[in-house]
Formats: sequence, structure tokens, C-alpha cells
Amino acid sequence: MDAALLARLQFAFTIGFHFLFVPLSMGLSLFVVWAERRHYRTRSDEDREASDFWIRLFTTTFAIGVATGITMEFAFGTNWAEYSRFVGDVFGPPLAAEGILSFFLESTFLGVLLFGRGRVTPRFYYVAAWLVLIAAHLSALWILVANSWQQTPAGYEVIAGRAVLTDFWAAIFNPSTIPRVLHTVTATWIAGAFAVTGLAAYYLRRGLHTAFARRFLKLGLIVALAVSLVMPLVGDLHARQVAMTQPIKLATFEGLFQAEKGADLSIFGIPDTENQTVHLKLGIPSLLSFLLTDSWDGEVTGLDQVPPEDRPPMQLTFQSYHLMVGLGFYFIALAAAGLYLLYRRRLEQTSWYLRLLTYSAPLPILASELGWVAAEVGRQPWIVQGELRTVDAVSASVPAGQIGITLAIFILIYALLFVAWIRIVSYLIARGPTTAAHVAEGDKT
Repeated sequence: MDAALLARLQFAFTIGFHFLFVPLSMGLSLFVVWAERRHYRTRSDEDREASDFWIRLFTTTFAIGVATGITMEFAFGTNWAEYSRFVGDVFGPPLAAEGILSFFLESTFLGVLLFGRGRVTPRFYYVAAWLVLIAAHLSALWILVANSWQQTPAGYEVIAGRAVLTDFWAAIFNPSTIPRVLHTVTATWIAGAFAVTGLAAYYLRRGLHTAFARRFLKLGLIVALAVSLVMPLVGDLHARQVAMTQPIKLATFEGLFQAEKGADLSIFGIPDTENQTVHLKLGIPSLLSFLLTDSWDGEVTGLDQVPPEDRPPMQLTFQSYHLMVGLGFYFIALAAAGLYLLYRRRLEQTSWYLRLLTYSAPLPILASELGWVAAEVGRQPWIVQGELRTVDAVSASVPAGQIGITLAIFILIYALLFVAWIRIVSYLIARGPTTAAHVAEGDKT
């Protein structure tokens, strides 16, 4: 394999692994705030234990996310020197803002949550929980600003082979920033809600911490259904933006080899790039045209508008996009079924549903990963849309052998980190929302 492919594989692996933890930590921050708000109002030991439990799970996930995210920024200067040279002037402000305004804010007040109980006032402690949530979302905002600029660059001029920032606000609020932020943040809330419901369902099946489990199962299902219902609306907004600014990506999502009027909304299929068709295609007639153009006969751009060398990889983009969408509708059905069972007072007795809820907890993270694959592979062969190709962005001086060695090292280290995270989380779940004092009392008896 050449250096460009290995560099892409290394970055895909590191960011894909990192993104296992980002949606979970951001989603859990909602429940940290809710749990601490309840404790702030009641001051009961039970509510304090619940808050401390979610803080411990959040902290473990946040720490692994930080450790696995640092390597990506080093990769910009090692494997992607040409890319860094091109985007450095534009990326500097948002990445600096992410470090100064978000990461340090989140780290500081997470320290308060970990070590400040009983050392600061309850009000300050509760405010700290809110600041951790805000900082986590601000961090995502700045990272998504940088990523969105790659998709739809704005507010710059290319001077001497470099993108020079000319309009800060145009670059920050480029055409895809708002839809991408809304889409990603909603996805993280879904991930957090189903992680909470999955854990609560596990406790109910085992007869453990039942009061805690009942409370957070109900809350998690309400949040899960609400944000899952919002997701199709946010997805529609994002799809319209992609259709306007990255029509070739959208054509790849839908398997449109030629421009079509009255284009069907694809549900399933197997694209065949050689024969320019989609086998076993299942779709809803004319719905894609209506959703994108507000007309049943509206024309949707096809891949035939650009030469083959400017088209994204079809099969990976198409399938990852459709799996993501399919999972989104599965989440709606799963949460709605749970609330129906809750309304009928049959939730705790329906063991198959509790088991399904537990096993479904990782699926929103999988959906986020699939969405990332669709978004990033779907803009190939460009690393900066219309300006810089991926093959031209790699470092010319780093040989393939060195990239391959570092990729193997990353795989080993990340595997160890993942095992460590699993072991810590498993221990926290086994211990449950119980203070150390209660654990010690149980050991004595």
C-alpha cells in the first residue's frame, strides 16, 4: 500500500475509535445535569449517589475520548503536511477556540464534579455540571466548524497555494455548519438516551437498583423518543443543504447515476458502478425530488455531472448512509414501544423488550460512525471540497513503512485503552449507584 492510502487508514482508524466515546460522553452530560439538578433540589443520599454514578461513567468515557483525540492533531503535522499547510490559516482560530474555550473549561469543572462534592457550595457544584455540559457541546461546535469548512469552504482566498482567511464569520458559519452541528448533537443525545435506558433495563432484568432503574428508564425513553423524532427533521435540513452545496455526495447517497426528475427516495439497493445502475432497488416514487425541491417532478443532480475521477466511492457511501437512516427509524420504534409498555404498566414484565433495549444501547454509536463514514467518504476525492484532493494532501517526506508501523502501534495501544475502558465501566456498572461507604458496609455484613 502507498503512503496516501496508509495515511488515510491511520486517520480513519484513530478518528473512528475516538468517535466511539464522543457521542456517549456528550449524551451522558445531559443526564449528569438532570441527576445533579434532582439532587440539588432534594439533597437526598439516593439522588447524590445517582448523580455520582453518572459523573463516574461520564468521566471514564471523557478521559478515553481525550486520550484518543490528541493523536489526530499530531497526524495533521506528520502524515498530512500539505493539508496542514493549505488549511492552517483557516483552522487555527476554531481549533484554538476549542482548546481554550471548551477543553479547559470542561476539564476544570469536571475536576469540580470529581473532587468538589462537600468542598464547594451545592449551587456552585450544580453550576459546574451545567458548565461541563456546555463546554462539551462547545468543543463539538468548534470541531464541527473546522470539519464543515472542509465540506463547504467559505470566507477565504487561495494565495500562494494556501487558503487565507478573509472573512472569519463566513468561514465559521459556512453553509454546512448549522445543519451539521444540529445533526451531530442530536445524534449524541440519542446515544446518551439509549445508553441510559439500556443500563436501566439491565438493572431491572437483574433486580438491581430498581428505584434508580425505574426513574432513569422512564426519563431515558422520553428523551430517546423526543430526540429520535427530531432527527428526521434535522436530517431533512442537512440533506437539503448537501443537495445544494455537495450534489455529487447526495447523488452517491441515493445511487443516482444520472440526473432525474421525479427521483425516488432510495431505501435499499446494491449499486453497480460498472453498469451504472442499482440492483434490487427499493424506493418511494418521486419522494426524493419532493423532499429536496418541494416538487414531485423536481430534478435531482446525478453522478453524470462530473467525470468518474471526481466521484466518491459508491458502495461504501451508499450502504453506510442507508444503514444510518434505517437505524434512526429503528430508534423511533424502539423508544415508542417502550413508552407504550410504560403507559400500559407492562414495561418491567416484558423481559424480551428489556433485553432488546440493553442490546440496542451501542447501536446509536454505530449509527454515528456510519454517518461519519458517509459524510467523509462521500466528499472524496476531495479533502477540501473543490480545492485540495486527498492524494495531494499527504506528507511527501513520510514513507509508507513508517506510517504502517505507527498504524500498527496505534491499533495495539487503542486496543489496550478499549479493554481498560470496558473493565472500568463494567466495574462501575457492577457496583451501581452506591457510595463507597455503602459498599464497605455490605462487605462487613
